[in-house]
Amino acid sequence: MIVDPVVYFFGFGLIAGLLRADLRLPGPIYDALSFLLLLSIGLKGGVELARHGSIDLLLQSVSVIAMGVALPLLAFPLLLRLGRLRREDAASIAAHYGSVSVGTFAVALSWLASRDIPHEAYLALFVVLLEVPAIVVGILLARGHRTGLDWRELGRELFLGRSVLLLAGGLVIGAAAGAEALAPLEPVFVDAFKGVLALFLLEMGLIAAARLGPLRQHGLFLVAFAVFWPLFAGAIGTLLGLGLGLSPGGAAILGVLAASASYIAAPAAMRIAVPAANPSLSLAASLGITFPFNMLFGIPAFVALAHFLGGASP
Repeated sequence: MIVDPVVYFFGFGLIAGLLRADLRLPGPIYDALSFLLLLSIGLKGGVELARHGSIDLLLQSVSVIAMGVALPLLAFPLLLRLGRLRREDAASIAAHYGSVSVGTFAVALSWLASRDIPHEAYLALFVVLLEVPAIVVGILLARGHRTGLDWRELGRELFLGRSVLLLAGGLVIGAAAGAEALAPLEPVFVDAFKGVLALFLLEMGLIAAARLGPLRQHGLFLVAFAVFWPLFAGAIGTLLGLGLGLSPGGAAILGVLAASASYIAAPAAMRIAVPAANPSLSLAASLGITFPFNMLFGIPAFVALAHFLGGASP
C-alpha cells in the first residue's frame, strides 16, 4: 500500500509525542497553518460551487444534512447502552462522530490527487454543512428535557467558530471571485497546500499522543468504537454519495466525511453546552484513534468500496 507522504509527518509527530520529545510547533504558527488549510479548502470549493450550482446540488446538500442528523442518533444508543457511558459523555462522543474532521478531509483530497482520482471539487460545501447538525443533536440528546441553555452563546460558537467561519468565508470568496481572479493567490492557497498540510499533521500527531491516556482508563470499548464506527458510518456515506450521483471519488470523500470525527468545532461547542461531559474521552477516541485509522485504512477502504460499487477501477 502506497502511503501519502503527509501521513509520515503525522506518524513522526505521534512518535515524538509518545517519547515526550521536546518538539512542538509554536501556537501562532499552528494557528497560521490551520487558517491557511481551512481557507484553501474553502476557496477551492467556492470556485467549483459557482460553476456547479444547481437543483441537484441542493438535493445533495439536504441529503448530506440528513446524514449529519442521523449518524449521532444511531451512535448515541450504542455508546449509552453498550458502552455504559454517562448520558452526557455518550451524547458528546456521538456529536463528535456525527460532525467532521477538516484534517481528514484534507488528507483525503491529497490522497485522491496523488493518484489522479477525479472527484467533485465543491465537496468542501459538505464539510461546512456537516459541522453543525450533529452538534445540535448531541446537545439535545445530552440535555434531554432540561432547559436553560444559552442558545445565543452556543450559536455564536457554532457559526462564528474558527473552522466553520473560515470554511464558509472561503466558499463565499471563492464563489464570488472565481478562478481567474484568484489565480494570483495560488502560490499561497494551492501550491503550498501539501506543505501546509504536512506541518499541520505533524502538530496533530503531537496532540494525538497527548490524548491517548483516557483510552487506557476506559477499557476496550472506546477503542473498538473508534475503529468500527467509522467503518460503518463511512460505508453509509459512500453509499449515499453513489446514490446521489457523485463520482466514485466524490462518494469516497463523502464516506470519509461520515467516518471522520470532529476535534475542533465539536469540542468547543460541547464545552459550552454540555460542561458535564468529559472532553478527554471524545478527543482521545476521535483524535487518538479514529484520525490516524482513517488516514491509514479508512480513506483507501472507502475509495475501494466506491469504485467497486460504482463500477470503476481506482
